Amino acid sequence: MDILDAYQSCPRLAANTLMRLGRVTTATLAMQLLKRGLRHVWMQGPRPFDPNFARFVGEAFTFSFLPMREDLSTLESYSQPGSLREGIEAMRPGQVAVIDARGEAACGTLGDILLLRMRQRGVLAAVSDGAVRDVGGVRAVGLPVFCAGAAAPPSIGGLVFANWEHPIGCGGVTVLPGDIVAGDEDGVVVIPRRLADEIAEAAEEQERFERFVIFRVSQNDPVVGLYPPNEAALAAYQAWLDAGEPEA
Repeated sequence: MDILDAYQSCPRLAANTLMRLGRVTTATLAMQLLKRGLRHVWMQGPRPFDPNFARFVGEAFTFSFLPMREDLSTLESYSQPGSLREGIEAMRPGQVAVIDARGEAACGTLGDILLLRMRQRGVLAAVSDGAVRDVGGVRAVGLPVFCAGAAAPPSIGGLVFANWEHPIGCGGVTVLPGDIVAGDEDGVVVIPRRLADEIAEAAEEQERFERFVIFRVSQNDPVVGLYPPNEAALAAYQAWLDAGEPEA
């Protein structure tokens, strides 16, 4: 069984999983993944291009680039079969474009026109470990974009497009097509699809408990014995839940 077969054998997500994941932070998601032994899930490099559009959760649709080669990185490549543009037309509503740009900061893999087309197709966000271009136009599109910066040259100035919907590496994280990708102001976290339902439930409970902790700390309680909780703190938490989470 290869890596894609393993992904394709995963069950469907529960109907409310993406909604539940969208209610928690990437910090919470990273902690829940850490508890399950997954440490390399947070992307190093991609940051919110516009903090006003920094929240998303969706299914990964992957794209990959290779190092620039003069006979392949040409203007004609934009219209050849298998181009990035064809990949965008293959995307479905609710997906997130995740781009392996090899960390290339000297050229932009996406600009305002391609991002506008993504938004028209119902794509939720775009993530790249490289740069984007057309800064003013990208902001105007209003799509959440996470990237490593901005650059004026086009992608063929430093890269050649390879393919889509294959396993990639983005920001130091392995991403499979269909993995769940979440972003906020702390960055981007990748959730293996097979764990998404479980993580959604556990993450909601973690944030519920942390609301209790914040409430208690605001009352001048010490953190020791509270976070992480000892038996007394757990009993107090249960009493707080039974009381309807007062003043949370």
